[in-house]
Amino acid sequence: QVQLVESGGGLVQAGGSLRLSCAASGYISTIGAMNWYRQAPGKQRELVASITSGGTTNHADSVKGRFTASRDNAKNTVFLQMNSLKPEDTAVYYCNADIWTTMGDYRNYWGQGTQVTVSS
Repeated sequence: QVQLVESGGGLVQAGGSLRLSCAASGYISTIGAMNWYRQAPGKQRELVASITSGGTTNHADSVKGRFTASRDNAKNTVFLQMNSLKPEDTAVYYCNADIWTTMGDYRNYWGQGTQVTVSS
């Protein structure tokens, strides 16, 4: 009924940039906070950035000044602009969102993830 689909991952050299997108679709009434997480091999999943429906953002200390979360509420889409990428940013990046459906349900949804690989 609701899907989150990420795109924009890939292979980039250190110092480069990527822009991730995550589009929510389905029987959506309202979307609350939208978040980006990442999980590197052998490590726990960590919160990278979050953005409220009003546009207030929070970014992890490890990405502040390099990554920027934004969203287009009209298109139910959240973005993560990643600049000055480092090899330690290599991970699978996941989109996450609090969504109220048109059927009155509330749930936290996850996307399938997109791989970001930064070569040194």
